[in-house]
Amino acid sequence: MFHPLRLLLALVSAVFLAVPVYAQDTATSSAVTIPEDLTPEQVDGLVARMSDDQVRAILLERLDAVAEEQAAAKEGHEDPLTEINEIWAEMVASWTHVLTTLPNIFSAQAEAFSNFSTTFGTNGVFVLMGLVLTVLILGYIAEKLFGLVTRKWHNQNDVAEGADLRGAVRYLFRRFCHEIAGLVVFYVVIRAVGRGLLTTEQITFAAPFVFYLIWVPRLGAAASRFVLAPNKPQLRLVNIDDHWAKYLHRNLIGLLILIGFTLFIVRFNVLNGITGGETRIGFWLNAAIHIYIGVIAWTAREGLSQMMLGTDPDHTKFDEEVAHYYPYFAIGVSAVIWLLVEFLVAQRDPSTLALLGKGPHFTTMFWLLIAPALDTLIRGLVRHLQPPMAGEGPLAEKAYRSTKRSYIRIGRVLAGLIVIFMISRAWQLDLRHVASAGIGAEVGGAVIEFLLIIAVGYILNEVVSLWANRRLAKEQTSAEAVDEEAGGEGGGAGGSRLATVLPLLRITAQVTIAVIFGLLALGALGINITPLLAGAGVLGLAIGFGAQKLVADIVGGVFFLIDDAFRVGEYVDVGGTMGTVERISIRSMQLRHHRGLVHTIPYGEIQKLTNFSRDWVIMKLKFTVPFDTDPNKVKKIFKKIGAEMMEDETHKAGFLQPFKSQGVFDFDDVGMIIRGKFMAKPGAQFTLRKEIFNRVKTEFKANGIDFARREVRVAIPGLDEAENLTEAQKAAIGAAAGDAVSKKQGST
Repeated sequence: MFHPLRLLLALVSAVFLAVPVYAQDTATSSAVTIPEDLTPEQVDGLVARMSDDQVRAILLERLDAVAEEQAAAKEGHEDPLTEINEIWAEMVASWTHVLTTLPNIFSAQAEAFSNFSTTFGTNGVFVLMGLVLTVLILGYIAEKLFGLVTRKWHNQNDVAEGADLRGAVRYLFRRFCHEIAGLVVFYVVIRAVGRGLLTTEQITFAAPFVFYLIWVPRLGAAASRFVLAPNKPQLRLVNIDDHWAKYLHRNLIGLLILIGFTLFIVRFNVLNGITGGETRIGFWLNAAIHIYIGVIAWTAREGLSQMMLGTDPDHTKFDEEVAHYYPYFAIGVSAVIWLLVEFLVAQRDPSTLALLGKGPHFTTMFWLLIAPALDTLIRGLVRHLQPPMAGEGPLAEKAYRSTKRSYIRIGRVLAGLIVIFMISRAWQLDLRHVASAGIGAEVGGAVIEFLLIIAVGYILNEVVSLWANRRLAKEQTSAEAVDEEAGGEGGGAGGSRLATVLPLLRITAQVTIAVIFGLLALGALGINITPLLAGAGVLGLAIGFGAQKLVADIVGGVFFLIDDAFRVGEYVDVGGTMGTVERISIRSMQLRHHRGLVHTIPYGEIQKLTNFSRDWVIMKLKFTVPFDTDPNKVKKIFKKIGAEMMEDETHKAGFLQPFKSQGVFDFDDVGMIIRGKFMAKPGAQFTLRKEIFNRVKTEFKANGIDFARREVRVAIPGLDEAENLTEAQKAAIGAAAGDAVSKKQGST
């Protein structure tokens, strides 16, 4: 039997394949090495040969190692409040350092210029400035010559007053391309001439100056003229008045100059031996940039809200809220980015400081500020580029608006992905590498993979909704155009088969997309979805055994839809329950009676279904006329009415066969029953029947034909005229007639 110490040593040896052992003895001291791949018998023999002191030494060593690992893990999971306090302390120390170095700004900057002058010499500085000016002048001349050469082409593309959006965009885009082409010529010339006139050392100082203070502001000015068109309000792409358009154009150029100056002066100081920590001039210039952004956003908040709302009258409450709060959002983004930069500077990481020198925070701020503007651009493009409305009426308008919102939502997701990728690129983060790090490998990779899966699933969901809405708009317009009187008694024409099945297909597809991508997203977060799938299987099995009626309803509905037994809008009879199919689901259908009642019928309970609205309807009408009426005369009247209605623009579309006589159908005790019939499209029969009744009455009256009435005739022998009757005889006749009528009603 193992001693407790020996058992513990065996377990430790099995987990850690190799552990250095230091044998301690009163006389000698030697190192014992435990070999790998020990069997239980070998472990037992090894422990048996070791002393208790040696076992204790090994255990103490392992306990110390475990304690160190736990301490390291504890340090890696500090309390969040402690971390926040440490970050705040670092930032306060950084700001304190800013204040302490404030007196050094001017002296250090003077030292930077002095070092620059020492590098090139006084004459060399003036020579460098002259060469740079010469290069810029030559580049500007080349740009102007290019403009003169291409002016004719540009003028040919001028836009006329009152041009539509397409013409305005075409003109502004071509003007923008013309400006960019001129800037490219400017850049190529100054680069070629500069390399010929300037030395490598001179280019090191001149290139940042030209890039940050000339090239970037001019490029921004061209983009601003394309969007704001400050001098051409009739071509302006955004909803903003002249005052705010010119204000934003001027200040955007000023902001780019300030940003360019900040990046240039920081790099200039580094090239001349003055680090950022000596003067912290970058802090003051960066703060000035963010203050400038806040001033612009606050001053032009009215114009920015106008621009964000756009001109589309079909905007939502969300769009109005975004437009209203966008200026404050811009101020908040500026403040957050400033705090982020200060936090990174307070860390004093050389690689981070070098990255900040490239301006990723400015790029981040740019894309965050432009994101709502991209939303406005998306809404404007959708408004003007969306295909025209399919069909007419409220249903088509509703589908058109729903389609527009789907386009906008898809555009928003894509714009969000673009913004995320551009920001990550600015900070030199490879999202593809992070996302492919594997589920559970890194928290950042898992979150990114989760967001990408959700975005793709959302886009697929919107694409399905987009396609379904457009098809439903086409299919439902014809059903909506049916006259209310035509379907007032049931039997109206139904929708198409696609209009019936498409809502179910859309819901099924959307639920499937949500389930699949939801499980994939959970898996990306490191959650084991196998129990979820197993639980779903068990739940499905339970439903299969415990809800057989539900399964029967669903299966029955599937086969009814496959057989095309009914469609939405058709008038049907289900076991004596009649109504128009108003709505269908996966297990039941809803019938709307023409008096307003709604019946819900599970598919599994339908034994027989009679459809009154499929393909065509034959309507048979009965007319009772006196016995002495000529049937041929009535036949001619019916034929005339049928021919006239087939020529009538209002009614001819509802006929499949004209109204005509079927001759004498029957006799009763009051007259002859003459029947007529016509074949009509489902839903039109009631309107046609009403019109036929009106025309038959008019034609009968014009031809001296009366409708038969129920009457009682009393024959009195020896009397030829009723005027010769006495009052007693008239009373007797009335009593006999009343008695005959009472007997007739009693028999019926």
